[in-house]
Amino acid sequence: MNLRPQSNAPRDSAPPSNATQSSMDERRPRIALQAVLPAELAAACGIDITDARRIVSLAHRLGELPVRAPATVRRAALDAARAVGEVRTLELSERRASAEDPFVKYAFRLDDGAIVESVRIPLERPGRYSACVSSQVGCALACAFCATGRMGLTRNLEAWEIVEQVRLIRRDLAASAERAGGGARIHGVLFQGMGEPLANADRVIQAIRVLSEPSAQAIDMRNITVCTAGLPSGIRRLAAEVPGVRLGLSLGSVRPGRRRLLMPIDGAHPLEEVLAAVGEHARATGHAPMWAYTLLADQNDSDEDAASLAALARGFAAQHGVSPRLSLIPYNSIGPADPPQPPPGPAEPPGAGERGAAADPFVRSARLAAFRAVLAAAGVGSIVRYSGGGDVGAACGQLARSQAEAPRSGGRGASRSRRAPDAAGDGPGAPPRPA
Repeated sequence: MNLRPQSNAPRDSAPPSNATQSSMDERRPRIALQAVLPAELAAACGIDITDARRIVSLAHRLGELPVRAPATVRRAALDAARAVGEVRTLELSERRASAEDPFVKYAFRLDDGAIVESVRIPLERPGRYSACVSSQVGCALACAFCATGRMGLTRNLEAWEIVEQVRLIRRDLAASAERAGGGARIHGVLFQGMGEPLANADRVIQAIRVLSEPSAQAIDMRNITVCTAGLPSGIRRLAAEVPGVRLGLSLGSVRPGRRRLLMPIDGAHPLEEVLAAVGEHARATGHAPMWAYTLLADQNDSDEDAASLAALARGFAAQHGVSPRLSLIPYNSIGPADPPQPPPGPAEPPGAGERGAAADPFVRSARLAAFRAVLAAAGVGSIVRYSGGGDVGAACGQLARSQAEAPRSGGRGASRSRRAPDAAGDGPGAPPRPA
């Protein structure tokens, strides 16, 4: 005997009620409209590509969708986009302008309470700026000269969280320029904030595509630089999927033993392996790679270190037909305002022993001129990177934010964990200023 309640309607034939359908719609993930390309939006909600471009433009210009459709967008298209997507945003937790130069540091609070930092960097041409953005909350690589490396890794950022950093910096810049009575714009983007971009390659590549989309942020891909500590698979993906983007590589040292102490990623991906991928990128894209070298007293600043770096640069140029651009970066303190600590000995990992995790293990090198002279004598040119915003913690290597300021939720990716060796580390500083 069948004891189940009977229904007058044929089983499985009745459509869900309005309440049930509404509940299903609420559970369905919504598209972040500032992180999709027009073609993706058109396919997602079945609208015309022209309307999709205009809706993407509205999301980026307004930071929201208008209640009423403007004359340039059909109402049905706007309603369709609103049904599947939304414009999400980040909370500006703190804005600190340097008193020494035109650098500005931003702290953005994410939906789960985590905080990431970004920097607005002035370029040499007046009115032009770059946005230095984060791609992860923290970093797994623990590069010894990088403050972010002390944090460990919390999670990857979503593509929309990366794009939104640029959009909000651009909005703040526009407001500042309006008050000052002059024009200013975001000319480029540096993936060199908190985190290793190529350990979050899927979302970083999507963000790059959106940032360079004319309907979105319209930033020339040639003015976007991705900086890495050396993740070969990610470097090759950049060359294949976004070949217009430029590449920056943090070296730390070119002596294997020393580099491994400064940058533990070298244990998983030795410099020779990384440079092979960098060479492939250079040949495929035609872009000269930028090699960033942070000078640390008694660690990597000797004449021998300079000669080794020069020999490596010459060998790279001979092998790949492209000369790297050497960018020398004076070290920026990542420790508290205490008396300088002695540098670690040759056999001691930086930061080890009684100094503790909070103490600054390094001292800025006084041999910058001598180091450059050795490079020049070997026929290798270099530039010295100006790294501003040090008074607000915005200089190269200084981005870090205690996640204790805002407790993390127990949601996705909230655990504090170390990534596998295939996750590369945060570079020490921003690439040379584009002209």
